[in-house]
Amino acid sequence: MTLVLILALLIAFIVLATTKLKLHPFLALLGAAFIGGFAYQVPSNEIVKHIATGFGGILGGIGLVIAIGTIIGVILERTGAAITLAETVIKVMGKRFPTLTISIIGYLVSIPVFCDSGYIILNSLKEALAKQMKVSLVAMSVALATGLYATHTFVPPTPGPIAAAANLGLESNLGLVILVGLFVAFVTAMAGLWWANRFLKQDIELLPEIHSDQLAKTEELRKSYGQLPSATAAFLPIILPIALICLGTIVAFPSKPLGTGTIAQVLAFFGQPVVALLAGLIAALGLLKGSSKADEFNKVVVEGIVLAAPILLITGAGGSFGAILKATPLGDYLGQTLSSLGVGIFMPFIVAAALKTAQGSTTVALVATSALVAPMLPQLGLDSDMGRVLTVMAIGAGGMTVSHANDSFFWVVSQFSRMKVATAYKAQTVATLTQGIAGIITVWILSLVFL
Repeated sequence: MTLVLILALLIAFIVLATTKLKLHPFLALLGAAFIGGFAYQVPSNEIVKHIATGFGGILGGIGLVIAIGTIIGVILERTGAAITLAETVIKVMGKRFPTLTISIIGYLVSIPVFCDSGYIILNSLKEALAKQMKVSLVAMSVALATGLYATHTFVPPTPGPIAAAANLGLESNLGLVILVGLFVAFVTAMAGLWWANRFLKQDIELLPEIHSDQLAKTEELRKSYGQLPSATAAFLPIILPIALICLGTIVAFPSKPLGTGTIAQVLAFFGQPVVALLAGLIAALGLLKGSSKADEFNKVVVEGIVLAAPILLITGAGGSFGAILKATPLGDYLGQTLSSLGVGIFMPFIVAAALKTAQGSTTVALVATSALVAPMLPQLGLDSDMGRVLTVMAIGAGGMTVSHANDSFFWVVSQFSRMKVATAYKAQTVATLTQGIAGIITVWILSLVFL
């Protein structure tokens, strides 16, 4: 019981440090690792060793993937490729089902682009569609936000699910995470769409206009794109690495469906996440504009590194926290206790949901929860490749439950959509709760079939 009490206090420390004390999650997780080391009576001369090993181990496996994936996202964002993705979907689907169309646009754009940035980029397109189709702006806003949120939470190369997968030992099996993640994300996007459509016929009073500097930022960003890239050029940096990673996963199946010859070896090499994302980055270079593409490329690389740095630090600190927990008997004790209660796949969901709701960051919830549950997987019956993948999905479902006032995405959606705070709670917050519940139910059903 003392082991569980210490764990509860460590989680409380992370929440309070990031919310009340406004401490950066990197320092909060690192502090929790040190406190946990002493509280669990890990030999003092081994605490720093475990922390350093955990930090380096997690980044050694996934750090390059996060950095390269972030740079690709910056290129897609800065060159207007995200707008091209959106307009291509509109051409294919038409304007008959506006909320479904904008949801699918969000679903695709947020695979490489952060959901906050994706919403800002697509805001003017969403507003134009709402006016043309004479549909509720609230419904369109929630459909876009939940579509973005779905793939942001479940599908690599978004940093959160990548970090969770790495903590659970899946860095060499990201293809399976992507395939399952795309399915679970689609279900949760449709759940968000279902909730969004409840507001289609409602006449909801909105704030008069977006804050002037936000509006100026949106318009300035749209004009800066100039001529938008082609659909092929826009889709290739997303589709190419995902396809390569998935092919690499198929090659690695025990049954060796593609054999062991030269073709299989080549696909296995290019299917490694780092190599696949480098291929995607090379494909993204064609999107760059300007007289000096080298200078433009250097700018986006610097911006991508700046964006990736805090995520890398948080991910590394989560690895340190997990390494300390692995050095204690907590995993065996908690795993056996939870197994007897029959909690199973719901346990990571509950922990992630509690962390997300309390401190606001989906990435922190995914990193901390995956580090925490990693030692318990054998006792929970999840110590297989598919068990680990479904654990990532369960954590992702918890990590989107719920988005409210302590989440930056909540404010991006509410302010750019001109929603009053009370309206945003009814629309956006309940939508993310609906998504989280739909997500964990989907994961539970998959666990009954595959585990």
